[in-house]
Amino acid sequence: MNIRTKATNITLSPTINEYVDKHLRKLSKLVGSNPAIQCSVELSRTTDHHQKGDVFRAEFHVVGAGLDAYASSEGEDLYRAIDEVGAEILHELKNRKDKRMSLVRRGGAQIKAIVKGIMPWGEDGWYKRRFKR
Repeated sequence: MNIRTKATNITLSPTINEYVDKHLRKLSKLVGSNPAIQCSVELSRTTDHHQKGDVFRAEFHVVGAGLDAYASSEGEDLYRAIDEVGAEILHELKNRKDKRMSLVRRGGAQIKAIVKGIMPWGEDGWYKRRFKR
């Protein structure tokens, strides 16, 4: 996974980089070490003149190998915004993985039923009903 980090209106310290890397390690367990996957991280301070409120923003965008996941969060603290966006993108990627595995399992179950002869394939089978011409 290729990682690109961008900072707007703030300076990236080594502790912030390490904190972001900790969250990206969790993501790399889900997406693997495919070099075609790009992860863009943007950390920014939305305004220079405000002192309180949701001033910091964090965005993660994972693209490649059939993935396109985006999450963003704003918070009073940069670390809190990174925590929220990390949890959000992790949830989105896990949800997509579960849906894909469910689809594969359902398809496998249908094929197994056809092979066993439980579900008919021919003229009156599910294939004809599903793919009408």
